[in-house]
Amino acid sequence: MSAIAKTIPSDNERKEDHGNRRVEALADRIETGAALLAAFAEQLSEAEWAMPVSVTDRRPVGVIVHHVASVYPVEIEVARAIAGGNAVTEVTWEAVADMNAKHALDQAATNKADTLELLRRNSRGAAAAVRSFTDAELDQAAPFSLSFGAPVTAQFVIEDHALRHSWHHLARIRKAVGR
Repeated sequence: MSAIAKTIPSDNERKEDHGNRRVEALADRIETGAALLAAFAEQLSEAEWAMPVSVTDRRPVGVIVHHVASVYPVEIEVARAIAGGNAVTEVTWEAVADMNAKHALDQAATNKADTLELLRRNSRGAAAAVRSFTDAELDQAAPFSLSFGAPVTAQFVIEDHALRHSWHHLARIRKAVGR
């Protein structure tokens, strides 16, 4: 009987394993999205790198890639705040628009090699940060201004921001360049 008891994980071991798989899956999806964006961006010509991403978003494709790379730390900071049970009220859509406009001006001449290195470095950092979350932190909810004050979980913030962001912009870039 004691041999069987040693081979069946305890409830705590199962919870820890579940938590590890959960954060690993989130982190892996962040890394996958960033890798897909980087691989596609690497193939872009200089003309494609410099073209506007859409008729409504005149930022160059390269600036968009840099934008994705540069906001990973902010996205993780917001997820950590929510994980700590803290309302996030200062991140509004107006603040995001202002940040994006300033970023576009500051990075107008961003070069591809440096941008792709930043994308790789910051996505790895975001994935590593996500791997440090516990199940309880992922499940913690707090009001979030980008979700109109709705109490959302830290996992939702990770999925809707750090994870989704590269996929979202990759789709927009593919459309812009026609492939």
